[in-house]
Amino acid sequence: MKKPPTEQAPAKKVTAEKIRAEKSTAGETPAEKTVSAKKTAGVKKTAGVKKAVATKKAATAENAAGKSSAPAASGGGAPAESRTALVRRARRINRELAEVYPYAHPELDFENPFQLLVATVLSAQTTDLRVNQTTPALFEAYPTPEDMAAADPERLEQLIRPTGFFRAKARSLLGLSAALRDDFGGEVPGRLQDLVKLPGVGRKTANVVLGNAFGVPGITVDTHFQRLVRRWRWTAETDPEKIEADVCALFPKSDWTMLSHRVIFHGRRICHSRKPACGACPIAPLCPAYGEGETDPEKARKLLKYEKGGLPGQRLKPPPDFPGPPAPPLGAE
Repeated sequence: MKKPPTEQAPAKKVTAEKIRAEKSTAGETPAEKTVSAKKTAGVKKTAGVKKAVATKKAATAENAAGKSSAPAASGGGAPAESRTALVRRARRINRELAEVYPYAHPELDFENPFQLLVATVLSAQTTDLRVNQTTPALFEAYPTPEDMAAADPERLEQLIRPTGFFRAKARSLLGLSAALRDDFGGEVPGRLQDLVKLPGVGRKTANVVLGNAFGVPGITVDTHFQRLVRRWRWTAETDPEKIEADVCALFPKSDWTMLSHRVIFHGRRICHSRKPACGACPIAPLCPAYGEGETDPEKARKLLKYEKGGLPGQRLKPPPDFPGPPAPPLGAE
């Protein structure tokens, strides 16, 4: 009688890793095998530690990237300001400035649109005070566009020399006067698209003329205006036209011209470029940049300029409600 076939135990699965281990330890003594096993365990442990460290670094980097891409906070860890909150704060600043400067006005002396246009062109790279001290003799010599268009260039240059860059400004005045004479019947046009075609006239100059000579609302983006609206975080732009668009979107059109005057007044008197008088600023609680300047009230008051500091303004002929003394004429400072 045949014996039943002997049952064989199922073969164990052998991994490639085990085969390599067996090959590497073949012929080793028991003591050597023990050492090899410890080395293998040590290698596995080191690999595990390295993997954990790499995972932790990756998580840290991802976390940091997430933080850097998040919207910038409004300061002090507070959440970013919403659009609605920005509009409310901007309009409140305008209301506060209206109480501080109820007499805000263009600080160039003028009696008609032509004089304002010329004075604004001359105001580039100089103060309104210097322009106001220069224009009386200029307008006496050339009261109309026709007169200025026919001016002797050298004489015109000498008259406007105190304002700086007098040669380039003389060319602009001769060009715009000739254009007014030839294309607009000797009258300053009341439209933006016409004004910006005149030599030496950009959007800033055009908005000054439109807002103050024709009653057409506009934002005047000069250096003071740019500085303050960026400090107040009304815009992050640096291009004047983009700044103008951002600020216009925060206010009704009827506010634009007077808003410009108030912001510029504040920039000249309190919120200076190099050292703002933060400690004497009436809108400090609304200003995200508070602390950039002097915060001590007594020291800050010493930084105030023009009528806020008890000094003359920039106009030789200021409006009747202006609280400070008029500026002195040329040579009388």
